Amino acid sequence: MTRILLIDDDEALGPPLAAYFQRFDLSLEHATRPSEGLARLQAGGFDAAILDVMLPEMDGFALCRAIRKDSDIPILMLTARGDVMDRVVGLELGADDYLPKPFEPRELVARVQTVLRRRKPAVAAAADEAATLRFEGLQIDTARRSVTRDGQAVELTGTEYELLLLLARHSGTVFSRDDILNHLRGHEADLYTRAVDIVVSRLRRKLEPLDAIKTLRNAGYALALRRAA
Repeated sequence: MTRILLIDDDEALGPPLAAYFQRFDLSLEHATRPSEGLARLQAGGFDAAILDVMLPEMDGFALCRAIRKDSDIPILMLTARGDVMDRVVGLELGADDYLPKPFEPRELVARVQTVLRRRKPAVAAAADEAATLRFEGLQIDTARRSVTRDGQAVELTGTEYELLLLLARHSGTVFSRDDILNHLRGHEADLYTRAVDIVVSRLRRKLEPLDAIKTLRNAGYALALRRAA
């Protein structure tokens, strides 16, 4: 069963959420302290993590940063205030999605399922695609979901990988922010198109010194690399 770790200091939140998640074949475990959550994540075996922003010991942003030092596990952040800046900071630090509190359990499950799907190879789509996409300085192994830049491995989050794969599979095509949001989320965009800019910025930094993604003013983004000969 897919294992999810919730890191939230609200002790009353875990049990009812765990019972609800079981209805979708998801095993939700609960840590109330960041130190405990980090230790459990480092021990391995989890498929995704849900972090509250307001935590003792360290806030959710610092916790997200600590997790991202050695893991690309999908991360969904819970923001009590629904503040746009909380979402921006979380995404910039490597979170894959966000959900304001209070939330409906069904929406939380849906968002977790979405970030989990990003990590699984799209078998049907890959059937007609080459196993490896090669560009000048960049190689994407779709079977292993791995990326190398000039022969060096590049660690990407699930969201970053799916964005790169979208642009690479449709090299030369310009995608608007709403197009990208719809593809990454699997449902209609929710007006927070700034999230796309943040993920693109993170991806660009990781692919440097390659100038991999070009911005077309008032249009969107496209892959700027040529196919390898």
